[in-house]
Amino acid sequence: MSSHSIDADIKVKWDEGQSAYSPSTPEELMLIAVDLLVRDRGGDAARSFIEQVLGRHAPHEAISIEPGGR
Repeated sequence: MSSHSIDADIKVKWDEGQSAYSPSTPEELMLIAVDLLVRDRGGDAARSFIEQVLGRHAPHEAISIEPGGR
């Protein structure tokens, strides 16, 4: 695996206000992205999208994002 850092300032405007994020690792960026996706599209649509993306990188039988799934 490669080691790198991310320098980003993400600003999100919501009807209720705004949020700001400054991820510095791929993991932090992923958490922010998933949170925004769930807020915007809902849990089921976010899960479907994530499964599509993960499906490009691993065999289907190895992918499960269901609670307790592996």
